[in-house]
Amino acid sequence: MKPSSSATPHIRIVGGGVAGLILATRLGHVMGRRGTARISLIDRSPTHVWKPMLHTFAAGTWNIYQQQVQFLVHAGSHHFKYIPGEMAGLDREGRRLRLAPLQANGETIADARDLDYDLLILATGSRANDFAIPGVAEHCHFIDSQREADAFNDKLRTHVGRSFLHGDEIRIAIGGGGATGVELAAELTRMVELAGGYGEVDIRSRLRITLLESGPRILAAFPERVAASATEQLRGLGVDVRVGVKIVGADAGGYRLESGERIEADLKVWAAGIRASEAVGDCGLDLNRARQIVVAPNLQARNDEAIFAVGDCSSLIPEGAERPLPSTAQVANQQALHLVGHLPSWVGEGRPVPPFVFRDLGALVSLGEYNAFGTLGRFGLFPGGFVEGRFAQLSHAALYRRHQLALHGPAHAGLLWMAERLNALTQPSIRIT
Repeated sequence: MKPSSSATPHIRIVGGGVAGLILATRLGHVMGRRGTARISLIDRSPTHVWKPMLHTFAAGTWNIYQQQVQFLVHAGSHHFKYIPGEMAGLDREGRRLRLAPLQANGETIADARDLDYDLLILATGSRANDFAIPGVAEHCHFIDSQREADAFNDKLRTHVGRSFLHGDEIRIAIGGGGATGVELAAELTRMVELAGGYGEVDIRSRLRITLLESGPRILAAFPERVAASATEQLRGLGVDVRVGVKIVGADAGGYRLESGERIEADLKVWAAGIRASEAVGDCGLDLNRARQIVVAPNLQARNDEAIFAVGDCSSLIPEGAERPLPSTAQVANQQALHLVGHLPSWVGEGRPVPPFVFRDLGALVSLGEYNAFGTLGRFGLFPGGFVEGRFAQLSHAALYRRHQLALHGPAHAGLLWMAERLNALTQPSIRIT
């Protein structure tokens, strides 16, 4: 069934993460350029960054400003419209969504606004779940957005500067032993090692990183061999990896554990759990415990044919599976491309959107320049095979390059890669200002 009888339906995409920006870019070329639909992308941030790289921006080992995509500029080149704003409510019956007042530097730029839609695609992403643990929201850093990664890096550079000047220890505790926590621990180690090359070689010995995981091992979503290899590598780097410990509180000085022990830390990061954005609110859509939208096999909201949900904000249990698909960039990317391939004919001709089929291409976790581990997917020459070392590192890096190709095409992406290499020759290897 067509989402609207209007001559030029309006497709609104809420959220400019991996899935949202790919959808806006590709639908802009397929439909926006031809005038068969009006495409709008709504996001409160003016820029896009690839979420799996946020830990490198937080550590300051990648240039956050070089890697970001300016929505306004990108929209102008790809036949869609960028609307700055944050979704605050949804009138499904009237097919209207409400945007919260837009503020910057304490001033209101735009009042609350209502936007109509013919087809709504929710790609609002997710963030870490504090599980209402006392003190976590108030005293811990989250790195679920570019703004949060940048804020953490500001604090990190302050503590590194103090260590340079006064010999202070740099005490960091990370709550959550998933991919984000593990990769951040390794990247922080690399950052401090590189900082030592600027004149204070002993600073590495003053770094204290504690990684806390409530489960029996880190990287619970990965095979046991990957978790064991990553644990050994992190401990070899001096990271204090603790599993089977439950955090029950946080304050200005550190974490409190259920056992009564305290983990003292000047910088605390929360990277545990997952919950969907609050943007959907109480609009009558089916939500799971993590407030993700439960979708049908074709990624449509179960009780509203004019709404689709993709990426981390959605929950889909494939036929025959016991658990929902993981909240990963790989899933978000494939879901976006699935809709790109089928929405034009659904909007224009009423052809049904077929069920989404996930192709597991494997999972990788990168420990920066030190190592990488992972497993190959169910497709390819060596399904399920374990990989590590340089091949795994290159495979992990290739995921981001593929994302750039999907957004910019070969010519533009090639220029971006060349610019990165040139900047690497002239700029510091870490963010120091």
